[in-house]
Amino acid sequence: MDSTGHGWDVGGIMSVKAFELVPAVEREQVMGEKVRINIECIECCGKHLYLGTNDCFIHHFLLEEHTTAKGKLAYNAQKLLHKYLGLKKPVAELKAASALERLIVLCDSTIIVVDMVTLEPVPTGGTKLKGVTAFCINENPVTGDAFCVEMAVVLARRRAVQICTVHEDRVQMLKEVTTQEQPCALSLDGYNICLALSTQYMILNYSTGASQDLFPYDCEERKPIVKRIGREEFLLAAPGGLGMFANAEGISQRAPVSWSESVIAAAVCFPYVVALDEGFVTVHSMLDQQLKQTLSFRDGHLLQDFEGKVVLASSKAVFILVPLPLERQIQDLLASHRVEEALTLTEAAQRNIPKEKYQILHKRILQQAGFIQFGQLQFLEAKEHFRKGQLDVRELISLYPLLLPASSSFTRCHPPLHEFADLNHLTQGDQEKVQRFKRFLISYLHEVRSSDSANGFREDVDTALLKLYAETGHESLLDLLASDNACVLADSAPWLEKHHKYFALGLLYHYNGQDSAALQMWVKIVNGDLQDSTRPDLFEYVVDFLSFCSNLDLVWRHADWALQKDQKIGVQIFTKRFTSEEKTGQLNPDDVITYLQKHSQALLLYLEHLVLEKRLQKEKYHTHLAVLYAGRVLGLISRPSATDDQLSAARQKLQRLLKESNLCRVQLLLGKIQDSELLLLERATLHGKLEEHDKALHILVHQLKDSAAAEEYCSWASASHDQSYRQNLFHQLLSVYLDPDVPGGAQTVAAVDLLNRNAEVFDAVRVLKLLPEEWSLPLLRPFLCGALRASVHARCTSQVAVGLARAQNLQLQHDRLKYRGGPILVSEKKGCQLCHNTFSEPDCACLPGGRPVHIHCVAKKALNLPVERQHENTHRSNHT
Repeated sequence: MDSTGHGWDVGGIMSVKAFELVPAVEREQVMGEKVRINIECIECCGKHLYLGTNDCFIHHFLLEEHTTAKGKLAYNAQKLLHKYLGLKKPVAELKAASALERLIVLCDSTIIVVDMVTLEPVPTGGTKLKGVTAFCINENPVTGDAFCVEMAVVLARRRAVQICTVHEDRVQMLKEVTTQEQPCALSLDGYNICLALSTQYMILNYSTGASQDLFPYDCEERKPIVKRIGREEFLLAAPGGLGMFANAEGISQRAPVSWSESVIAAAVCFPYVVALDEGFVTVHSMLDQQLKQTLSFRDGHLLQDFEGKVVLASSKAVFILVPLPLERQIQDLLASHRVEEALTLTEAAQRNIPKEKYQILHKRILQQAGFIQFGQLQFLEAKEHFRKGQLDVRELISLYPLLLPASSSFTRCHPPLHEFADLNHLTQGDQEKVQRFKRFLISYLHEVRSSDSANGFREDVDTALLKLYAETGHESLLDLLASDNACVLADSAPWLEKHHKYFALGLLYHYNGQDSAALQMWVKIVNGDLQDSTRPDLFEYVVDFLSFCSNLDLVWRHADWALQKDQKIGVQIFTKRFTSEEKTGQLNPDDVITYLQKHSQALLLYLEHLVLEKRLQKEKYHTHLAVLYAGRVLGLISRPSATDDQLSAARQKLQRLLKESNLCRVQLLLGKIQDSELLLLERATLHGKLEEHDKALHILVHQLKDSAAAEEYCSWASASHDQSYRQNLFHQLLSVYLDPDVPGGAQTVAAVDLLNRNAEVFDAVRVLKLLPEEWSLPLLRPFLCGALRASVHARCTSQVAVGLARAQNLQLQHDRLKYRGGPILVSEKKGCQLCHNTFSEPDCACLPGGRPVHIHCVAKKALNLPVERQHENTHRSNHT
């Protein structure tokens, strides 16, 4: 018997000693001299313990932990304050809101908010909560506001639950949810309310309105227990003396624990369920549902857990159930796949283990937990635990047969982190699971590869990733091979070949410096010897690859193959390549042209590239291209099946080159096309290149009979010359038009049109001398008006120029006088600096420095002035 008169025995029935019962608040500290005082409710917040008694008092204690001489944990309770609420009713319930420093009190069916320190009631606005029979705090709040507390309230004689928030200065009702029956007890987690109604338990989601009946229970026969034990999970007192677990969906994921039918309260301290009945405290394991420990405790009244601390109270005193060290329990939890519980216990054990030892233990537990969740296909959680536990990724890769390269020296950890032999053991032949596991490893390796976690075994990671990509047909295979990688060639090449990833194999060869093997593989694919549809444009890819390849032997070796496939595309091997005669790894255009002689289309395209795109100024390239163009045109002329569009396009290319290029060998080209009567325009252009404008104009006017082409020719031929040259060329064309000795006589209409359209080009006086006298002036009115306008404009322009020149001259004279700083004195006694004769008249010129000279001397000896000045400086004369 203890001093309170309440028996308690820690030595009862046990299979595991999980808790020790330690006194916390003695009877005298609560009751004092009052015998009839009973504890009605308790609340614990950190070291602060609050007791509500039947005489409407709240008692505030400070609990201090200390270790006894025997190494056991003990508590000292210091009473800080007690406060009378003035309602003359028992305090039914206490809940702490530490963030608000408030205590929520249920007394006389009314919710009261008091200060946690002073216990003074705090005025609250908003909803007044009266007629309350029960309430609970949401330990998994959904509002996201750290400075408010969510709670659910049950009102008397109302089949409803009110959802409220308690703020520092107000209580606010958010929602009211109706129920089938009057609620008796409740617990809240997130949006889920677990209710004990009059005849049954149920779970209700107050956000969606969805509800799930659980099982029947008679609340009048026995007090219901509704206890939140974790996220979306509750513990309920069921008929038959069972403690039932239920999640938010109404499903029990744990087997029930078998406790007494007279249980009046329950608490949870993972991995244990602690229950209080009329004479005992029982401890059941949540892992195997077995009874682990029984403590004799008479007059038990209250049992609650607060942040891992289990508080037990009789009507007169308070005790703490102190859990024993949990290290040895963690492996049991992991063995039962209770990962979160094991990690929770691991976190809880941190303060009892040295830091270095704990870090090693914690990493290992995280890795074990990751493999457990990995085996359960909980890949997100597994990935997070692997990351936090700094798992050697090869532990994971080794589960997948043949993924590690043969050269890897990795061996698995001992003792093992998991119970899996390999992926086949995990999946038991389920191919869908196999694919899910492979997709996870791809994702995980991709993240590891982009971090520093793969340092030291990059070859293992990249090779495994390549094999997975190839095996699953993943789109990132090419990205891996095209980037910096450490794939082991000896392992990767057979794997890629096995899965018919021949294009990727070529990339692997290329990355490892084996371009010849890469090209050989790609050529086989293009030729159809190997089947791989990875790149439909593989031929274009190979051509592009060759255009940048620095190994010229490979280029020449494969160029003929590419040109035979498609000359238009194949020639890009040369056109996309930088052309230089000096730079190493580049091709000499002369060598390319020689090589392309047997590929006419490619040769033409390459010359076009050199002349028209690269603008290389070499006569042989320009002439060669022009000869090819001319040959193409002549070939089309002689081919009956050629269309007008084909011939027109070919002639336009030839004409453009002849006009733009100044490097072509004109006589050679003239000889090529001299006999073709269809290429008159081209012949005229070539005569123009030779300055044989009379021949060109004769062809255009009398043979081609195209006055527009003749006029365009004059503009083109004079484009790079001065106005005089242009004028002469147009006068020459006018003379051709007016020549009466040619067949058909003078072309009056063409001449008139030429004059009227280009009046500003012609010399009007010369034109009027050429024109026949019988021509009427109205016929030439546009020309005459234009010529007159041009003449007037030229006169005005010259007058302006003269005026500007005079003004500039005057300004220069002013500047010179200003620079000299004074007048020049001339007398009959003063001699000329050039001829040394005296001045007979005041007119004179002045040399730099203010030296007067005769005007005629300046005119005669201006060219020799520098020599004379040098001589003068050497032999200065005193002649006057």
